[in-house]
Amino acid sequence: MRLKIECNNAVVDIVDGLIAAPQDRADRVIAIPDGILQPGLINAHDHLRLNHFGRLGQGPYANAYTWGKDIHQRYPERIAVGRTLSRRTALLIGAWKNLLSGVTTVLHHDRWETDFDRDFPIRVPRIAFADALGMAAPVMRAPDALFALHVAEGTDAAAADEVHLLADRNLLDARFIAVHAVGPDAEGIRLLRQSGVALVWCPTSNEFLFDRTAPPALLAEGIDVLLGTDSRLTGAGNLLDELHAARGRSVSDARLKEAVGALAARRLGLPTPSLEPEHVADLVVLRRPLLEAAQEDVALVMVGGQLRVLDPRLTDAAGVMGGQVLGSGARRRWISDMTSLPIEPLGL
Repeated sequence: MRLKIECNNAVVDIVDGLIAAPQDRADRVIAIPDGILQPGLINAHDHLRLNHFGRLGQGPYANAYTWGKDIHQRYPERIAVGRTLSRRTALLIGAWKNLLSGVTTVLHHDRWETDFDRDFPIRVPRIAFADALGMAAPVMRAPDALFALHVAEGTDAAAADEVHLLADRNLLDARFIAVHAVGPDAEGIRLLRQSGVALVWCPTSNEFLFDRTAPPALLAEGIDVLLGTDSRLTGAGNLLDELHAARGRSVSDARLKEAVGALAARRLGLPTPSLEPEHVADLVVLRRPLLEAAQEDVALVMVGGQLRVLDPRLTDAAGVMGGQVLGSGARRRWISDMTSLPIEPLGL
């Protein structure tokens, strides 16, 4: 089948999961004249199975280890209830939280799940990771592999010291993905910048936990900055929310677009996002420019040529079968999933 998507800025055909050069005839046409078509967004940090708990904590905390101990003491009942949800449903809530905001690829900072290989609606690249230096498990890394780690997630000396420990172990290099880096000291900032690491910035999660985020000197030009949401245990919402929170700080608009696009793909070892023919059809249509868009502006999301999210007013034109319509008002959306999902964690 040939599906045509017509938007204000571009027209593409989709055939067998790939973008194709537009032809005069198509089996189906989705026309969104006020839409802006672009490659799907990349979320460089989430914990997909934790988004249904809601925000937990009463900071500010000195570091993430203190936060972890506190929430288990403060919210044992909420945590116990959250753990009764099936693992697949929890993972799907995380996936749809991302898809509804235009994300088509998300980096899951947790163990690999067999569900990711079984009809999962969003792309989850498989990248080596460890939680943090202060956890019980040792931090092990293959020499040439991409490797993600929570680093300096806090504001105290223990958080700052993590950067120095990583440098002493020769772990900081261009294959290293440093997540958060809220509390490095001046020398730690220098070490991170000169090593070639990529920094994953999660501003709303950091501010919820610590009343601050990565220092401006670390975010300034000269280091590759990616953007992540973290889970809704600490993050405010979705990737569009993080773009709003990040805008106007130490990272220019151009760098923010790269942080969820081509730069993120390059640093995570993924294909370059593109609207050109023969590229995989991972697409989003927004009704406002990216850095101004909110979830209600997401009109269409496609992963591998499969429609995942659609404005319900477009379902007849798209000829979609199955799925369900969730939410109300401006955020009402058709999604391709048939699972009964709690609406609150999805932001609908």
